[in-house]
Amino acid sequence: MEYQPIIGLEIHSELKTQTKMFCDCLNDPEEKHPNTNICPVCVGHPGTLPVANLKAVEAVLKLGFALNSRIPKDSKFDRKNYFYPDLPKGYQISQYDKPLALGGALEIKNQKSNIKIRITRIHLEEDTARLQHSEDGKSSLVDFNRAGVPLMELVTEPDLRNAEDTVKFAKELQLILRYLEISDADMEKGQFRVEVNISLSPENPNNKSQIPNKLGTKVEIKNLNSFRVVGEAIDYEIRRQGEALEKGEVLKQETRGWDDAKKRTVSQRSKEDSHDYRYFPEPDLPLLDLTKLDLEAIKVSVPELPAQKRIRFAKEYGLSDLQTEILIGDRWLAKFFEESMSEFKLQIPNPKSQTLVNYLTSDLMGLMNKEGVKLSELKINPEDFSELVFMVEQGELSSRMAKNILLEMYKTGLDPHEIIKEQGISQVSDRGAIELVVKEVIDANPKAVADYKKGKENALAFLMGQSMAKLKGQGNPKVLIQTLKKIINL
Repeated sequence: MEYQPIIGLEIHSELKTQTKMFCDCLNDPEEKHPNTNICPVCVGHPGTLPVANLKAVEAVLKLGFALNSRIPKDSKFDRKNYFYPDLPKGYQISQYDKPLALGGALEIKNQKSNIKIRITRIHLEEDTARLQHSEDGKSSLVDFNRAGVPLMELVTEPDLRNAEDTVKFAKELQLILRYLEISDADMEKGQFRVEVNISLSPENPNNKSQIPNKLGTKVEIKNLNSFRVVGEAIDYEIRRQGEALEKGEVLKQETRGWDDAKKRTVSQRSKEDSHDYRYFPEPDLPLLDLTKLDLEAIKVSVPELPAQKRIRFAKEYGLSDLQTEILIGDRWLAKFFEESMSEFKLQIPNPKSQTLVNYLTSDLMGLMNKEGVKLSELKINPEDFSELVFMVEQGELSSRMAKNILLEMYKTGLDPHEIIKEQGISQVSDRGAIELVVKEVIDANPKAVADYKKGKENALAFLMGQSMAKLKGQGNPKVLIQTLKKIINL
């Protein structure tokens, strides 16, 4: 029998607020000293009273507006009861039947078409503490720095069907959270966590609906800490469940984890239902009257999102899909590019963006990646960067000279004209001087000259490189190539 995978997601993301969810302790994910940012509220001392963080509430509402969710008139917090060493109170303050946002959707593009993934709900809760296990497995320590950090949870409908689309959805949501500036959503730091609910449904070719006629037994996979692992775990679980069903085995509803060393999911515990958590309204927190908030201001604060920016970049700048994805993938990079292009347009009417994109994504990003520097820490400003590219476009600088100057700009933050003046850089454009060099190169490389005459264009590139080397990278490229062609064809 053929089976169709049915996949839904639960995604948690720590919010970037100054303080924690229900107290005024610092929310600092970079804190390395354990149990530093803690107080009686976040470690669950009896008699303490929580106070909801308004900024965290507004952050979740902002995401709701970005995903076209419905914002209800009121919302409330609930106690989710379970016992685990990282949960200091013996319950987690979460939301159950009255979340902050309901419905909505996020569209992604796969190889065949655009698909819309429906959102069930978006709610707010507090994060747990962090356990640190000893290498011998005999003891565990608890760090409460993370306890009480605002945590957004987004739940999707079971609209996904394969690992590739699931990873695309998770990446797109991560990007949106960063564009909204409500979370850094760094998976390596545990700020963005994906949990997968997966089952297999009997394939029904007559069913044209997105919803299958019959759902299989749902299995949840937790502790997926990278997009690679998300994809591998889904593919493995689809195979595992399919093989079990083919053998006539009965699947059980359970929670499984991912063993990265053995590349397989492993059973952890039976899967709880909502009644197992004995939800009830949090008695220490009042009902949230969302109509008293300035919802219109929150809605207006939603910036241009990645999907909108993709369409505009392709149309406005004529970029390829790959170039667009590189730029869109970092909101700082997209901003730097647009500001550079704005400066570029002041110097050249209707400029081509390709040279600027190439220098940005290859040369400048190459320098930054090498040393692990973020764009927000970059010394070069968009105006000086566009000026450098303008000088290349005008033939005032060769590519080699531009790369050397860019390196100095990266190190010092100086504009290109200051560096040119300081280092006495000048481009050789004198045709007489260039002709002397070109003749030397042609005489020394008769085979390359013969190859070019036979139609091999790469031979001309070789001769160009040899000539530029003799001119120490300071030859005017346009004059140089004109001279080469002229002398070869004499």
